[in-house]
Amino acid sequence: MDTEGTHDARHTRSDQVPRPAPPPDLPPRPTAPPRFPDPAATGQGAAVPGNAVRRGDAPQSPFMAWLSAPRVLAGPGIWAYEHRPRPKDEPHEIAVPQLIAGAVISFLCAWLVWSLLMNDYLGPYWKWPREVMLPDSWKTGNANIVSSFIYMALILGVIVVIFGRVGRWPTLFRRLIAPVTNRLWDRLPSWLAPKDPSALPGGQLLARAVAALVVVWFLWQWCTDQTTESSLLMLQLENLTPVSGQQASYFYYATSYSLIDLGVLLVVFSRFACLSELRRRYVSSGRREVPDARKVADTGARMLEVDRAEWAGLREEGAGPAADRLAQEARAGLMNDVDHVRLTRAWQSVRVQPSRLPAFIDSVQKHGSAACLHPSGARDLTNRTARHDLLTSQVRIGTASEDVRNPYDRRGTGFALAPDVLGTSLLAVGPAGSGKTTRLVRPLVEALCLQALAGRAAVVSVGTEGTAPAPDDAFDAVVKIGHRDAQCDLDLYGGTTDTDEAAAILAEALVGDLMATAPGGDGRRATTVLGQLLGPFRAAHGRFPAVPELRELLDGSREAMAGLRAALEAAGERSALRELDARERQAERPGDPGMMLADRIAVLDRPAFEGFFDPTGQSRQVSLRALDHPLRVRIDLPERGHADASRILARLVLAQFTECAVNRADRSLFACVVVDDASHVITQEALRGLQRLRTANAGAVLTLRGLDDVPESLRGALLGTVGCRVAFAGVTTWDGARFAEVWGKAWVETKDVTDRQIVSDEPFTKVLHSIRRLVTGKNVTAKAVTVRTVERERWSASDLANSVPPGHAVLSVTSVSGESAPPVLVDLRS
Repeated sequence: MDTEGTHDARHTRSDQVPRPAPPPDLPPRPTAPPRFPDPAATGQGAAVPGNAVRRGDAPQSPFMAWLSAPRVLAGPGIWAYEHRPRPKDEPHEIAVPQLIAGAVISFLCAWLVWSLLMNDYLGPYWKWPREVMLPDSWKTGNANIVSSFIYMALILGVIVVIFGRVGRWPTLFRRLIAPVTNRLWDRLPSWLAPKDPSALPGGQLLARAVAALVVVWFLWQWCTDQTTESSLLMLQLENLTPVSGQQASYFYYATSYSLIDLGVLLVVFSRFACLSELRRRYVSSGRREVPDARKVADTGARMLEVDRAEWAGLREEGAGPAADRLAQEARAGLMNDVDHVRLTRAWQSVRVQPSRLPAFIDSVQKHGSAACLHPSGARDLTNRTARHDLLTSQVRIGTASEDVRNPYDRRGTGFALAPDVLGTSLLAVGPAGSGKTTRLVRPLVEALCLQALAGRAAVVSVGTEGTAPAPDDAFDAVVKIGHRDAQCDLDLYGGTTDTDEAAAILAEALVGDLMATAPGGDGRRATTVLGQLLGPFRAAHGRFPAVPELRELLDGSREAMAGLRAALEAAGERSALRELDARERQAERPGDPGMMLADRIAVLDRPAFEGFFDPTGQSRQVSLRALDHPLRVRIDLPERGHADASRILARLVLAQFTECAVNRADRSLFACVVVDDASHVITQEALRGLQRLRTANAGAVLTLRGLDDVPESLRGALLGTVGCRVAFAGVTTWDGARFAEVWGKAWVETKDVTDRQIVSDEPFTKVLHSIRRLVTGKNVTAKAVTVRTVERERWSASDLANSVPPGHAVLSVTSVSGESAPPVLVDLRS
């Protein structure tokens, strides 16, 4: 139970897990949580343990801060970690001149009303509430003065609130003043103006607040010093106070100006003191979730319920000591996100099989957060380049741009991919250098490797060594085809023992790209030819033939055929002899696919590949039959001088993956194959396999430089088969037309503005129009606005080819459950 049953075998044949070495010893317990790159330094950062939300003087561990962060599930493709939903419809934005005019008019109206009240032009009626509520004993002396001042302050506050809302003063401040203050704030040094107050420790935060309040107190005392004629209070009393001989009026104005000065100082220094962070951390942290939950419910999203490292399920089963140890290591920072997700999955398997509960509890009590490790013994990757949230299985690849073509609720939100959308398969199209590998494939492979360490996924990455998405230590097995120092080999037949299945997979790899134009059109003749040779050979030798042996048989070599016949006769395999006889008869017919298969298999029978694809069991082969285990495999195809061999092998891996992923017994793990540069890999049979992956908890990620690398008859079917489509900057117009067609159209509101010349018969109006025409040089016109709802393409071919900035891509995703999201322009650099 220590390894969750993953160290039961040491080889990689058939349904066994590939691993580079025997099961390693358990690594020492980490003394600190893993470090991740600084978002400001890398431009991407990491979502795992980030800024801690601390209460009091006891700081939270980064892991606990990550675990307790809110996650809003707002739809496919939306980064759920600390997501703040936006309304569906864009609010109407008032023009700045209209906003300024309204604020000025409302301010003048407020001033007028206050002046009328103070000068008794509106009568004594507004004072009646005070006269009614005030006791008679308070209507004389200082109590009367103080109560009258308080009542007038309340009236003034009501006037300010009413006219401020009418004149939209907060909106004016947010639109004009806040950006200027933010720019000034960014220019100040970080020790004076912290850019991220949530990262400050509790002691430093309280020290800043106390220091700022002390400064405010001294400045306020200096401003309200009545012994100095040059103080701010004396200047205000001298220049802003009406002449009056009453002592009460002097006391009222002095008190009012002092309080106003104090309020201004507090507002100015509140940001330096980080008062908002103090209030969020110590005052409103306990009741912050209720209003957030209401806002989330209003937008149709839902909050993800997360166990805050309490392990309530373990406690309910009577395993309190095990739960206490896990909770203690989580709060001490000895657990990371991979450990938490791995143990959660192990606990889910225990709930399905209650007989494993004692072994699970014993493993947790013995090893703590290092229990139920991955077969490799790793608890994390050595380096992370993207932001991951393993609780939601998401990896963030960018941010939706503030573009008018993006839906309003998606603008400015993080864009992420997860197994629930990768299960519909993903196709990315873009020219070389557009960022397909660095900004899409690399984060996806990294995320799948992390999920494999957590026991939730299996990943197969196919590419070249020069474009490897992750280092060698991130994988359990690295197959470097064509390299003499390669430690792993690839099983040419996918670990199957069924002759017909092996023949179908091999035929798809060898001539799948030619079947669209070959006689028969569906590859059945090529499969039959291979089956007539593979079956008899296995019956005679107990294994499938190696590449040189298969080439000789396809060439019709007399020595090879005679040797196979003799072996079959000695074994008494009559049915296999009949298959061999049929192959010899068909080889004499014109148009036999045997010669075409021989030419293709000869591409793999080269000196560079000598020793590879050995079916004798002498080499350490990787079989995709182990997709029901959390394996991590990288296959490096030949990079230079073997383009045809690389394409054949890519088709071979894709065919093996689709067959093994669909036919595996345990589909609880998400299996994904990532093919970087799938040129000439897409065939009719490959499309059928991609369609079957959706129901098998599996998916494929394919990248192309252009749709020209796919047969023309399959381009539309390919875009219709995959549920996630990515168009990078620089796609051609004809490729953009395909994407525009599959993304469809949407109803939009358009405004047509027309100018109509005004012709008047009135003499005075004619004179005015003539003067205006002389001044402006234009005829007097009247504008007519026509609003219509029309159906237009979400993204036209011209927009995709010319309007997508560098480093951006247009993405659309669809989940396995059928929930889809419209195409969104995403900045992959943020």
